[in-house]
Amino acid sequence: MRRPMTPGCGSSGPPRSLAAASAGACLAVLLAACGPPPAPRNPGSAAAPQPSASAGATSSGTADATAGGTAPASANGTALPPSTTAGVPPAEPAPSGTSPSRLPSPTASGWKTFTTSDRQLTFDHPGDWTIKDPTGKSPLGGEFVEVLNAAGKSMAVLETRIVTGSECVQKYPFAVLDSEPMTALAEKGVPDENAPRFMFETRGDASAPARTAETIAAYGITMIPEEVGTLACPIFLLFRWPPSGAMFGAGYDPANNTTPGEPALPYWEKAKLYVETGEYRNIRRMIASLRPAR
Repeated sequence: MRRPMTPGCGSSGPPRSLAAASAGACLAVLLAACGPPPAPRNPGSAAAPQPSASAGATSSGTADATAGGTAPASANGTALPPSTTAGVPPAEPAPSGTSPSRLPSPTASGWKTFTTSDRQLTFDHPGDWTIKDPTGKSPLGGEFVEVLNAAGKSMAVLETRIVTGSECVQKYPFAVLDSEPMTALAEKGVPDENAPRFMFETRGDASAPARTAETIAAYGITMIPEEVGTLACPIFLLFRWPPSGAMFGAGYDPANNTTPGEPALPYWEKAKLYVETGEYRNIRRMIASLRPAR
């Protein structure tokens, strides 16, 4: 059941109100829910979870894939040692109809496979990228890892046991830069329109020169159906994963995500150019490879 949520992440009354008991809360709802992004640990990690986070209450249930994206629940578990092995990743799924048509191939070679310490999730990553595990303390005992590229810049954060909820009370202009269904994470009995998908989308003012609280782009996994029309709810990076929800993604920041083109270009235009880069293709392939470990 959707319910009103009190503002979270230190906001004073965002368009999409949020409450969370997880360090991933500010990243789960990237647009307007957390105010202007603070200076990250690594340049431009886009409101990524901080190493220390306020603890929250434990509850039970499953993530709710309504349009508002409410996702209550959590549980405790016992972690096992992590595992990182070299290997060949599975074939990349064919992009959906909304995917860019001129994307370059991923530039990295020698991909490796990482498995979370609880042996629940696995994903592939470029061999010269590193996994910071854990990258901080998850209040509800979930996995909390960060992926850094060869230059040490944060490319994405994976966190599980996220408890968060939101209601869409304001919509914004948007653009879908990339979208791809993720069937490996789909749950039996869940309608196709609520199945997880990889996405790279923008919200806000297309002419804005820089990222703001209301103009932002983000890539990652969402359970919210692809938006239609001219206005959309805030970006919500969250998908169902027992016992509650999980997230794998990041906000786009041209200071962190290497982007070609003139520095004076509007933020949205930089995001569109970033889709054409090998770095983005590596991120896309990595996030889209997330799957159950068993």
